[in-house]
Amino acid sequence: MNEHKPRHPATPDAVRAQEGTANAGLSPGGKDPLSSRCLLKGRRQLQIEHLGEIYTLRLTSKGKLILTK
Repeated sequence: MNEHKPRHPATPDAVRAQEGTANAGLSPGGKDPLSSRCLLKGRRQLQIEHLGEIYTLRLTSKGKLILTK
């Protein structure tokens, strides 16, 4: 099995810094929804690194979203 090694350590400070960048322009508390079109940008899938793990967000042929580890 492939083991993914993060490019940087997932320290709490690093995670907070990434979350601050990812949430730029959102209301406090993240209550505004983020469009799947904005996330996918025309792709059928994308990979998300979270706390050193890689997740795949995939758009199905029926228009549903599936998140897998």
